[in-house]
Amino acid sequence: MTRYVGLIPAAGIGARFGAACPKQYVKLAGKTVLEHTVSRLTKISVIDLLLIVVAEQDDYIDSIYPAAALPAHVHILRCGGATRAQTVRNGIAQAQQQFGLQDNDWLLVHDAARCCVSADSVQRLLAATHNHAVGGLLALPVADTLKQADTAQHVCCTVNRAGLWQAQTPQMFRAGILARALAQADLEAITDESSAVEMLGLAPLLVSGDVCNFKLTSAQDAMLATYFLQQETGE
Repeated sequence: MTRYVGLIPAAGIGARFGAACPKQYVKLAGKTVLEHTVSRLTKISVIDLLLIVVAEQDDYIDSIYPAAALPAHVHILRCGGATRAQTVRNGIAQAQQQFGLQDNDWLLVHDAARCCVSADSVQRLLAATHNHAVGGLLALPVADTLKQADTAQHVCCTVNRAGLWQAQTPQMFRAGILARALAQADLEAITDESSAVEMLGLAPLLVSGDVCNFKLTSAQDAMLATYFLQQETGE
């Protein structure tokens, strides 16, 4: 039986965010970013197993998620790597060993720092991709005019935005395909799962996402995420 497995890479330190702790542990609207993200994915009933992949020496996760407080289908894996791609690769390997992850199972990899992802957008991804031969990802068509800069930050040219999309997560692929892609790719050059799968010569499906599903990168992003989260809770 094919399973749907969520995987949240949460081993990064979020240096660009500029907080005193990794950005997944920053508190917004009363909870950490990671708690908001996990809460949203646990509400997707089709996800049979949810894995949070953290660094081996993570000093925060036990205070956020004591083992007894986790839902039965949510597990913490302490095998994070130096990069996102390494963390995902390590998480897949441990899921194969510990939870019997099969090549035919669907993996939904979602950024810990995308704490405003909506259930509707995840359901769109599931509906559009579950019969696809390769898999797919949430994304948004690029709406703004794009400029290419030189080393002095002068405009070189205006980039044609036709056909360009901004990648989001979750990104959903068969576990076997994604494991093979990450095994063959130069992990230093991989910024998302789709790019690794593309290197196999495969074409993932683009599924329309949501503007609220942005990744926290700066303090301004945190302010915007707090606004969205408070609007949902009515606070």
